[in-house]
Amino acid sequence: MAALALAGALFGSTVWANPHDWQLSMPRGVTPISHQVHGLYLASFWVCVGIGIVVFGAMIYAMVRFRKSKGAVAEKWSHSTKLELIWTIVPVLILIGLAWPATRVLAHMEDTTGSQMTVKVTGFQWKWRYDYVDYNGKAIEHVGFMSRLAHNSDKTRQLDSGLDPYKVKAADGENDYLLNVDHPLVVPVGVKIRFAVTGGDVIHSWWVPQLGWKMDAIPGIVNMAWAKIDKPGIYRGQCAELCGQDHGFMPIVVKAVPKAQFDKWLAAKEQAGKAAAAPQTASASMGAASATQG
Repeated sequence: MAALALAGALFGSTVWANPHDWQLSMPRGVTPISHQVHGLYLASFWVCVGIGIVVFGAMIYAMVRFRKSKGAVAEKWSHSTKLELIWTIVPVLILIGLAWPATRVLAHMEDTTGSQMTVKVTGFQWKWRYDYVDYNGKAIEHVGFMSRLAHNSDKTRQLDSGLDPYKVKAADGENDYLLNVDHPLVVPVGVKIRFAVTGGDVIHSWWVPQLGWKMDAIPGIVNMAWAKIDKPGIYRGQCAELCGQDHGFMPIVVKAVPKAQFDKWLAAKEQAGKAAAAPQTASASMGAASATQG
């Protein structure tokens, strides 16, 4: 079924990016897209439940009501046009009923028009790079960084480290072994963000379940997606494409903060980036002048 296939494609991993005790089913997420995907998932689930009740109910009834010990004799007929029409038409109607909203959601996922911010995401073996491209119609310069597995997790995961993974914890005491990074992606709440996702070496896949989608990071190709996060928080993800030896050690952390807080963070980052770029620009200018004089 179309909606079930969509849900499976988006959330079919055997391991959640940020698991919780007694976690079952798909998370509802924190974006409009994730809410729509969750609705499709529930619709598909209950359709499957209904089909299961009908099929297994009929099977159990037939096994009990027409068992051999009660003298039941099998019918001799082998064809019923009416029955075959019913079990052909009904599934087709179910598929159409699920495919229509699923197609609309897929189209909505691709619609990045009206985005207020653009972030370029580049996958590398085995880390992520984030470059802030524009925000509210203005280009952003000198704001970009690599995001790697947090040092305490990286140190613990080494063979013969002798360190206990259960002792790798965040400030709130929660175990975040292999789930945390040194520099999270910071984004504002309530802003439609366009993500331009690509790869720097091999194919990766940028996946944060709470955002409602995952996107392949393919070298030479830029794939687009968008998200508008509902509320502040830390949202974790993973690379969802087997990309080499350390594929399991390149987590994703998105830190969503109020817009005012993000504006201050971005201004500080821009100022620091320009200050760092100034000596390089000056050196390049001096070098060019020397070459001209020579």
